[in-house]
Amino acid sequence: MALHRLTSITVGVPNVAETAAYYDEFGLTPDGDGWLRTRDGGRQLRIVFAPTRRLVDLRVGVDDQDDLARAANNLTRLGVEVHRGVNSITAVEKATGTRAWLEIADRVAQDPVPAPIYNGPGRAERTGQRAPGVLRAARVQPRKLGHAVLGSPDFEVTKAFFVDGFGFKISDHIKGAGCFMRCSTDHHNVLVLRAPVSFLHHTSWQVDDIDDVGRGAHAMLEDHPDRHVWGLGRHYGGSNFFWYLKDPAGNFSEYYSDMDCIVDDQLWTPQDLEGARGLYAWGPPVPPSFLHPEDLAALMTGAHSTA
Repeated sequence: MALHRLTSITVGVPNVAETAAYYDEFGLTPDGDGWLRTRDGGRQLRIVFAPTRRLVDLRVGVDDQDDLARAANNLTRLGVEVHRGVNSITAVEKATGTRAWLEIADRVAQDPVPAPIYNGPGRAERTGQRAPGVLRAARVQPRKLGHAVLGSPDFEVTKAFFVDGFGFKISDHIKGAGCFMRCSTDHHNVLVLRAPVSFLHHTSWQVDDIDDVGRGAHAMLEDHPDRHVWGLGRHYGGSNFFWYLKDPAGNFSEYYSDMDCIVDDQLWTPQDLEGARGLYAWGPPVPPSFLHPEDLAALMTGAHSTA
């Protein structure tokens, strides 16, 4: 795959300091000029000012100049204006207004994390000791940015931009509602949803395992129970464990672990996920605010006013 990872995103919010402090507490490390770092991915989130919350830009890593040239030609055929830099190209996705970049970047090499040892029926693999997950004391720090989810008022245009233009691959569809797309071996790095207005639904951050999904959420909710959105659960599309929280600007942020990995495209068949499978395999009932964020009407009003 010419594309190899989601390198970073820039999120615009009206309350920069408050939102940046939230992601510091979430486990990212401040790195100057609005940037925050993950443990393995480096600078992957930038918080900047915007009148309303939105995804300002999204960056994708490629290996070489041939990858840039191929994508530039594809975007031009779609009628998208492309700006070329020395080691990057950039274009604005028309339906959402998000500026997307392809940039030559190093691949992320993650040191293997030892698999947790679990006991099960007739299988006592951990004896004479407590589970390591209950003994961890260090705060949870995400390993890398996993994906971003965008609402688009013109689903087909946004999907074509990423798939036919940038070269993302389709992993699954949510029938009539969305498309899971990947620029790495992870099941998805961008999910685009049909929506009445452009908005950032959530960003997702990889942690080691289900214990760290729970520990991270527990720490974030201990003094701020109002941050809770949805979890603990497990998705069907991607198979990952999840827990969603809400940042001070209204964006959802997800801790996840155990994402499906697609190494050989020939061995994966995209599905049209219907009903509950489009959302989850198990977990608490889906809250209405997850499907229709509480500020969606205000975002629509703002979009119409700007237009």
